[in-house]
Amino acid sequence: MSKIPIILIGGGGHCRSVIDVIESENRYHILGILDFPEKVGEKVLGYDIIGTDSEEELKSLLPKCENFLLTIGQVKSANLRIKLFDRIHKIGGKLPTIISPLAKVSRHAQIGEGTVVHHFACVNANAIVGKNGIINTAALVEHDAIIGDHCHIATRATANGEAQVKKGSMLGSHSCLLPTVVLPENSLLAAGSVLTKSPDQSGVYIGQPAKRLQK
Repeated sequence: MSKIPIILIGGGGHCRSVIDVIESENRYHILGILDFPEKVGEKVLGYDIIGTDSEEELKSLLPKCENFLLTIGQVKSANLRIKLFDRIHKIGGKLPTIISPLAKVSRHAQIGEGTVVHHFACVNANAIVGKNGIINTAALVEHDAIIGDHCHIATRATANGEAQVKKGSMLGSHSCLLPTVVLPENSLLAAGSVLTKSPDQSGVYIGQPAKRLQK
């Protein structure tokens, strides 16, 4: 069976991690990567950087490939990933869902378009993961948890049963949301932190138990 062509957007470290997932899934053929103009001609794990993510270049690629995937990481903000996600939709491109064969995703779970579920992650029964998300290596999204659009659940982070991560937010590596706890929109739970109660405002939360970081 022939593989489906796909083009990646972003050629940094996160891209390398996603390439490994795509190669393991063995459904897509990577035609190339889009990045900064000065990077064109370079390679990432053997794949060529063929252009930039401008709207004009994306449109020019549509006749040969309608599938795109955001391989830009997300730490401080989801804004760039949201901007590019919307740009791909605007030109009529598609954003497939990519799931590592080494991950465990319940058949009773939902995963949105453009989301990548990395190696050894688990998305349990009745969990919902939104669009354009990153469920990173060995992350856990437990039963009935809801992960909003444009969220990053980092390496070994845990969203326990019925917890919620609202749009544009991130759980840092080894962080934990206790059951039913809600992390507000555009927030960050810092690496290793444990959020025990639902805060009433967005922000950066750090510690065990986590407290809002004051500017």
